[in-house]
Amino acid sequence: MKIYGIEKVSFVDYDGYTSCILFTGACNFCCPFCQNGALVVGKLPEPISQQEIEDYLDMRKNVLDAIVISGGEPTINKDLPDYIRHLKEKYNYKIKLDTNGSNPNMLKELVEDKLVDYVAMDVKNSLDDYDITIGIENFDTSKVKESIDYLLEGHVDYEFRTTLIFEAHSKKNIEEIAKLIKGAKRYYLQKFDDKGGNIAEGLTQIPLKTAEDFLEIVKPNVGFVELRGY
Repeated sequence: MKIYGIEKVSFVDYDGYTSCILFTGACNFCCPFCQNGALVVGKLPEPISQQEIEDYLDMRKNVLDAIVISGGEPTINKDLPDYIRHLKEKYNYKIKLDTNGSNPNMLKELVEDKLVDYVAMDVKNSLDDYDITIGIENFDTSKVKESIDYLLEGHVDYEFRTTLIFEAHSKKNIEEIAKLIKGAKRYYLQKFDDKGGNIAEGLTQIPLKTAEDFLEIVKPNVGFVELRGY
């Protein structure tokens, strides 16, 4: 398993836990707003040695509570289950998975083998408009829908989240997402923040007032919904 980036300490990526974030490389989506563009397009950097990663985890074992596996898209790596199993057995940390939900079979394997404690799945847009949000034409959203439905069944703790882009999200899109995730435990509408490193340039934030209006649309369908980053 190759890891291309590490955020050594985070207090915000896994609510209630001090975590370390490990970033896998490559992704099967090409979302224009992706802030990890260097891990998705172009040549990947040299991976971080596993020895370096484990030396750090050994040193911080009395400080960290959890490991977040992010990307890129982690579930495109066939050795992900074995890698997480190794981390679980060695450190006994909680594991959070960030995923785009495009590999429901991998998701189910990780959950049913009790390798992940929490899943954060990006719902990029209404299914009809997924193409414009992920940068892939004629994308078959059936796998994404399968992952959403699986998480809604409650096999593992989870959240859904959408990064709001002026060019991609309208009231109609949010209404459709609300129907898609009806009954969800948690849903976050995230502020797009152009810090550089995005795949595309010139994208625009959704204003706070509009985001608050979107929040009201979703509230009747979800147990807990909140703006994140605003």
